Amino acid sequence: MEILTYGFMQRALAAGALIGVVTAVVGVYVVLRGMSFIGAGIAHASFGGVALGFFLGVNPLLSAVVFCLLVAWGIAGLSISGKIREDTAVGIFFASTMAFGILLIGLMGGYNVELFSYLFGSILAVTPADLWLTVGLGVLVLGVIVAFYKEFLFITFDPEGARVVGLPVRGLHVLLLSLIALTIVISIKVVGIVLVSALIVTPAAAAWQLTNRFHVMMGLSVAFGVLAALGGLMLSYWLNTASGATIVLFATMLFFGAFVVGSRG
Repeated sequence: MEILTYGFMQRALAAGALIGVVTAVVGVYVVLRGMSFIGAGIAHASFGGVALGFFLGVNPLLSAVVFCLLVAWGIAGLSISGKIREDTAVGIFFASTMAFGILLIGLMGGYNVELFSYLFGSILAVTPADLWLTVGLGVLVLGVIVAFYKEFLFITFDPEGARVVGLPVRGLHVLLLSLIALTIVISIKVVGIVLVSALIVTPAAAAWQLTNRFHVMMGLSVAFGVLAALGGLMLSYWLNTASGATIVLFATMLFFGAFVVGSRG
C-alpha cells in the first residue's frame, strides 16, 4: 500500500476513476445505439490530433480535443447530407486521420517516445495538468448528459417518435458524437488510442447482459468501468504489465463474467 502515497499513483487512480465513470456513461448510449464503430473511428482519428499537437508544439490533448470534434462533426455532416452512409464516412476519416498523423511524424523527422505512448496509454505518466484537463472535460461531458438525459433517452429508444414530437434528432446526434469525441480524448492518456474504444464499449456491454432497465444498466456500467480502471491499474502494478492493456483485459473479464451469469448469456 506504500505505492498509494506517491503523487503519480494518486493522480493515476483519480484519472482512472473519473474516466471509468465517463466512458461507462457514454458507453451506454454507444452500445444501445450501435455506435461502436463510430467510437473506434474517432479514437483512431485522435492520433492525428495528438501528432498535430506535437508538430505545433502545443498540448497534445488540447489539439486532440479540437481535432476529434472536427472529425465528429465531419462524420455527422457527411452522413446527414444523405449522400454517404455513416459507416462509410467513419471509414474515410478513420484512414485519412491516421495517415495525417503518420505524415506529421515523418515531417518531425524522428521517433518520439512520448507521442507513441499515446497509442497504448501511460496512466502513470498523467501530469497534474492532464488530470485537471480530464476533470474539466469529464465534468462537462457528464453535465451535458444530465442536462439532456430525457432527450438522449428518447432518441436512443424511439428516434422516429422523437422526430415526430419535434425534438432536434440530428442536432442531438451531433451533440452525442461530440461527447464521444471528448470522452475519447480524456481517455487516451490512460488506455491509449488503440484501446480506448474498448473501454467505452465493454463495461456498457457487460451491464447490458444483466438488465433491461436503462437506469440500472447505467449504474452497472459505471460500476464495471470504475472497477476495470482501478482494478486493472493495481493489477498492472503488481504484475508489472502495461496499464492500458491490463485495464481493458480486466474489463473484458468482467464482460464475460456478466455474459455467463446474465439473462442474455
